[in-house]
Amino acid sequence: MNMQLSPKADTVAAASIAGKVILYTGAAGGLGTETTLSFLRSGAKVVAIDNDERKTQALRDAVAGEGLAGLTVRAIDLSDLSALRTELDRVAAEVGGFDVVINNAAIYPSKPFEEYSIEDFQMVQRVNVDAGIVCVQAALPHMRKKGWGRIVNIASVTFYGGWANLSPYVQSKGALVGLTRAWAREFGAYGVTVNAVAPGAFPTDAEKIHPDPEGYTRFVLDHQAVKRRGSPADIAAALSFLISDAAGFITGQTLNVDGGWVMH
Repeated sequence: MNMQLSPKADTVAAASIAGKVILYTGAAGGLGTETTLSFLRSGAKVVAIDNDERKTQALRDAVAGEGLAGLTVRAIDLSDLSALRTELDRVAAEVGGFDVVINNAAIYPSKPFEEYSIEDFQMVQRVNVDAGIVCVQAALPHMRKKGWGRIVNIASVTFYGGWANLSPYVQSKGALVGLTRAWAREFGAYGVTVNAVAPGAFPTDAEKIHPDPEGYTRFVLDHQAVKRRGSPADIAAALSFLISDAAGFITGQTLNVDGGWVMH
């Protein structure tokens, strides 16, 4: 779904995130780089959390290539929740707190259910969900003090469709949808909105788990209403809208950005 904001709405969205500090996990991933660049172009500051050195260097290069400022990168193992909280508190003190949290980082081991150990489930939960909880805990005091904040959890179309051989991942994305609703109800009084974005199938590294890429593309297009593959710009447009003042009366919702694959 390629969100095309009206010129007025687009101006409001860009202007309202200028100067904001965005904590973004998995920011150097396949869908994160374009969004990070979009935020920086709008004058926001981005604290990118990602432990893939190759991807983080590519993100730095892309930012430098456009002459943009405001990027901070931290390489953190999101499964180490104690170290994550310590580093987030340190960075928050440096940047003055986080105005926006985007919980995007995820792992997605793929195999039949019977082959997963309970430790596998716990690891996926720790990275995909618990790390996001730590991020929100680190950001919320600043948001409450300012009376403004935005939290966006990255869910997945797999939560709605169910997906074989990805049980821990699907479970984790369902948990994020639940947290989105609970946090929205609780944080609304603080001036904080909480929403989720559920991407469909995008041609990123995550698709490398499929043995037949061309066949998978045909499968995706057969199921989508819009007969093209999604692009990172589609996610960037959705996120830029949800964290802006233009979306200030939207909370507790999950926006599917999937070309009309799942409709609800």
